[in-house]
Amino acid sequence: MNNIRPFKQLSLFFPAYNEESVIKKTLAAAAKVAPGIAETYEIIVINDGSTDRTREIVEDIISANPRIKLISHPTNQGYGAAIKSGLAAVRYPWVIACDSDGQFNLSEIKKFTPFITDYDLIIGYRLKRSDSRYRRLMAFILRMVNLILFKINFKDIDCGFKLFKKEVITAVGPLATNSAITVTEFITRAVRLGYRVKEVGVSHHSRSGGQQTGGKLSVVIKGAKEAIRLWLKQYSQKNHQ
Repeated sequence: MNNIRPFKQLSLFFPAYNEESVIKKTLAAAAKVAPGIAETYEIIVINDGSTDRTREIVEDIISANPRIKLISHPTNQGYGAAIKSGLAAVRYPWVIACDSDGQFNLSEIKKFTPFITDYDLIIGYRLKRSDSRYRRLMAFILRMVNLILFKINFKDIDCGFKLFKKEVITAVGPLATNSAITVTEFITRAVRLGYRVKEVGVSHHSRSGGQQTGGKLSVVIKGAKEAIRLWLKQYSQKNHQ
């Protein structure tokens, strides 16, 4: 039987906002999957100013599992800020970034691992989105924005299940955005630096608890404004080269 694990060292991080109903299950899944794929690993929760018991639940879990770490924002700063905190915190050469809301099956990381030799970023796309028509419309609009402004055309760039090399984080450097467009900025800059991206289809499940915030109009408007500012900045830099 082949027990060779694909990673010697692996970081996993989970942005979380008011996920008290699912965070325990999410971390249990991570603690089960990680030892099977990595010799050494860390699990990091980015608590983005939750107002429920998310922080307390994670602290209780940490007391029994020191491989789990917690970073807490004093107030809610948004998904992009949580992603940036996760990118800054990871220590190991390969990184899994996964939403903490239970909509992805972490064991499906086995679909990603065959590509780690040839690619630098392996990003999931939802084979069948378990989302409302409104959320699917927002996703389509984001894809069109990415195609028009940034000339990238990925199936599902905002899918919250990705695997990538830590060296990409270092090469990309500080991110300018702080919203739902932050992941787009990260991947766009990685592509422009020549890093190789592979898309892999993953399952998507409905939430078993908590509340989605990514589809709120205020979140969408903030992301749109940051996308335009990012494009203007990149356009200006290109013209001055």
